[in-house]
Amino acid sequence: MKRLFVVSIVALSNLFSCSENDDTPLDTTNTNPTGLFTRTLYHDGVTREYIIYVPDSYDGTSGVPLMLNFHGYGGVASQYLKYADMRPLADTENFILVYPQGTLLAGDPHWNSGLESNENKSNADDFGFAEALIDEISSSYNIDLARVYACGYSNGAFFTYALACYHSDKIAAIGSVAGTMMEETRANCSPSHPMAMISIHGTADKYVPYGGESEGLLSIDEVLTYWISFNSASTTPIVNSMDDSGTTIERYSYADGDNNTSVEHYKVIDGGHVWLDISYDGSNTSRLIWNFVSRYDISGLR
Repeated sequence: MKRLFVVSIVALSNLFSCSENDDTPLDTTNTNPTGLFTRTLYHDGVTREYIIYVPDSYDGTSGVPLMLNFHGYGGVASQYLKYADMRPLADTENFILVYPQGTLLAGDPHWNSGLESNENKSNADDFGFAEALIDEISSSYNIDLARVYACGYSNGAFFTYALACYHSDKIAAIGSVAGTMMEETRANCSPSHPMAMISIHGTADKYVPYGGESEGLLSIDEVLTYWISFNSASTTPIVNSMDDSGTTIERYSYADGDNNTSVEHYKVIDGGHVWLDISYDGSNTSRLIWNFVSRYDISGLR
């Protein structure tokens, strides 16, 4: 059994409780089809689902980046895709985008971000699923395996941090929205390379508190401290602030890490527990994440 932090709240479950069928039939006559598809992958005795978006710009002649975007607790990938839609970015930046679907735990989809423990409520092999997913997609599409990125919201961000800690050989850089690290994850974190990280978090988040008031969870400052230290980045940030229609957003950039990695944080004053709908210097949350992670490959700054 494995341990899992679960944001067990009705609000999160209701946010993603409905699903619409946006699936496009797979064109089996095309070995490199473009468009939006729902596919399955059999892993660890379970048929897993994921949504993949391949932009029209993809032609298979050269390797393209891969972005994995993990939903929150109670999330449905087809709904989360609309809420945290990176398809316009995939179109303009030419990368393949995947929204995996978590399995059920007590009736709600989740990601198992914990290690083996008698205290873990989940036995889903989500780390293995993520690796199998990368292998599956790269066997069908021309993926630049040095540029596989992961991001997530809430429970999906918890999983993203853990993936970076335990399976860093697959992941070049990460992004977190309204998520943090478990103390267990920090205690066992051992990435194999410097890991650039961007975090976006609201100070009024009641479910993943900015100050880390929930047992077993790090504060956002503690998360930043961990990654700054791990990457040997500057402890003195470059700080900027902007007003977004009455919402103050503070940006902290910790540069000059190993392999020219950096840590970036957007502190959204009075922001809640959502995929934060912000605009910073003309960039929304999805664009901020992509602009940051895409600067790096698995060896550091590109």
